Amino acid sequence: MAFSKLSRSVEGRVVHITGAASGMGRATACVFADAGARLAISDLNEAPLLELEKELAAGGVDVRAWQLDVADKGQIATVVAMACDHFGGLDILVNNAGMSVREPIDSERYEQVWEKGMAVLLDAHMRLIRASLPWLRRSDAARIVNIASTEGLGATAGVAPYSTAKHGVIGLTRALAVELGPEGITVNCVCPGPIHTGITQAIPPEAKQKFARRRVALHRYGDPEEVAQATLSLSLPAASYITGVALPVDGGLTIRNA
Repeated sequence: MAFSKLSRSVEGRVVHITGAASGMGRATACVFADAGARLAISDLNEAPLLELEKELAAGGVDVRAWQLDVADKGQIATVVAMACDHFGGLDILVNNAGMSVREPIDSERYEQVWEKGMAVLLDAHMRLIRASLPWLRRSDAARIVNIASTEGLGATAGVAPYSTAKHGVIGLTRALAVELGPEGITVNCVCPGPIHTGITQAIPPEAKQKFARRRVALHRYGDPEEVAQATLSLSLPAASYITGVALPVDGGLTIRNA
């Protein structure tokens, strides 16, 4: 006998995950696959993306992969149309694709780095949402989850393009939550903190441990799946009254004073 009314299942739901070939994107694809979702996965790096597609398909997942450079607005329109046509709709969009951006303000190539960072980390979110809206509007439980960062809640020296873009993602999330709320479309974002990904792979283990002990309440870096599980939670049909949220998944980084 069921006592609750709202579904915590995404089985059969169509989800498009960008940047799915590695790190948090790959973990997100696997988490949604385990939950029974139908997956449109995209990434700039085709080889690992196709490997993931093959692995998931072998496990019985309804999955299709598309190579996508999210800095190319023409590619965005094409891939979104192909993915939605292939699956006959779209219920969930996870804007995960990103890049590491570190450049001092007085660098000669700063503006070039800035423009690239904005294109990948912020403009792409907007364009993917715009391209996906006609299909999301047909869903009875449309969800948009943008992957931001704790850099969108604070700042670190030398990464102004990245931090600025992530602040923008949070702003975009909040603004579209208000704009799309009357249609029942929720828009939220996840703000990962220090996570074991390709971007942090070059940091020596001892440096990670020192940072985590000093700054993170849980005294460790997080795993990509821990971020992916938060993304899944915000995508559930039952998450119907949660919108405009910037959810830190950071082990307590942003609440620790010292």
